[in-house]
Amino acid sequence: MYDLYIANKNYSSWSLRPWVLMRELEIAFREHLLPFGEESVWHSFRNISPSGKVPCLVDGETVVWDSLAIVEYLAERHDAVWPQRSSARAWARSAAAEMHSGFGELRRCCSMTCGQRIRLHNLSGALKPDIARLNALWNDGLNRFGGPFLAGDAFMAVDAFFAPVAFRIQTYDLALDSAASAYVERLLSIRAMREWYDAALKETLRDEPHEADVLHFGTVLEDLRAT
Repeated sequence: MYDLYIANKNYSSWSLRPWVLMRELEIAFREHLLPFGEESVWHSFRNISPSGKVPCLVDGETVVWDSLAIVEYLAERHDAVWPQRSSARAWARSAAAEMHSGFGELRRCCSMTCGQRIRLHNLSGALKPDIARLNALWNDGLNRFGGPFLAGDAFMAVDAFFAPVAFRIQTYDLALDSAASAYVERLLSIRAMREWYDAALKETLRDEPHEADVLHFGTVLEDLRAT
């Protein structure tokens, strides 16, 4: 069985990607949660992950770090990670890679915090193109492959890469068109996403750098997390 190392569910967008994919595709794994801020835990983790970062997948003697590398490793061993049709697979890989390396302003201004509802101080000029690109990209996939997910009728790796964005849309109430908004609701409603969200709300750890980022860019309207 695989071992998947992740960080706190409220904050860790990178961890969510392989976690939600494996849960939704019913790929069995043992979860190891490394809390933010516990230096001794992270120091020992460097003996497992070469980068010292999460997520990290361990399969026996094989160690795979970085969310995109983990997904490709899984795709070599399990069906349904990527679409079977080559044109859909090429599009899905391109969209996932774009998310993996892009949308920097969205990441900067809208740090993932599942259990809060936040009003941004302002919608910066640099953030608007990221939101517009999300809208266009999602509509392209939904129209091209017929939905209800980005590359067709099933949840796959490309959807997992945008799962953290769905939480960001919910947290910051970012405006999208009706088709993109419906896709966000679809992602938030799947079993694995609900399981992650419920666990995130139960977390009591507060990571000060993440909390400070939130307050720098916005005002907390509601905090649904356990105290």
